[in-house]
Amino acid sequence: MITICIIEDIIDIQKGLQEIIESDERFNLLRCFDNAEDAIHELPQIQPDVVLTDINLPGKTGIDCVQEIKSILPDLQFIMFTIYEDNDQVFEALKAGASGYILKNTAPEKIIESLIELHEGGSPMSPKIARKVLSTFNAPMAENPVEELLSKREQEVLELLSKGFLYKEIADKLNISISTVKRHLNSIYTKLQVQNKVEAVNKLYCRD
Repeated sequence: MITICIIEDIIDIQKGLQEIIESDERFNLLRCFDNAEDAIHELPQIQPDVVLTDINLPGKTGIDCVQEIKSILPDLQFIMFTIYEDNDQVFEALKAGASGYILKNTAPEKIIESLIELHEGGSPMSPKIARKVLSTFNAPMAENPVEELLSKREQEVLELLSKGFLYKEIADKLNISISTVKRHLNSIYTKLQVQNKVEAVNKLYCRD
């Protein structure tokens, strides 16, 4: 069973999401939050599999929440749930560590599919958002250097990989699991638009 938490300040939307999730026996809804501050405080204790969060929240944003929680719980998966399709919002959410990004007008069955896909290691996005992300990542590397595309932890993983360290050695050095190393690598490959570690390392050092 996939355990889930929701962060959404608009109560009607929050209740709608709650109904969708509770209608499927594959999910267990653990908690709903209406602000990022409470979520940041309680998620480390709750430790769900997936967090579905809005971006624009009162006080700290959903992106702030992702950044803070991923530094503590790197395996926790976030999917952003928002009305926005702005490139900067998409880019910042992914940089913060989000693994999925869907719009609020997404059909209930697609929301369920996205949550399952995310839990299984995928990166669900609406078609419009996927196109925007690809257009951003396809920009010349001179304008979007590796440091701008990858999170700090992803940069650490890639740098250790470039020095010849094995997955287990990287996991030991960064005090994370091997599965987390692999998840970071999958994210790196997606963000850098490469197929393997050799291409990823080349982009780290060849930026002209």
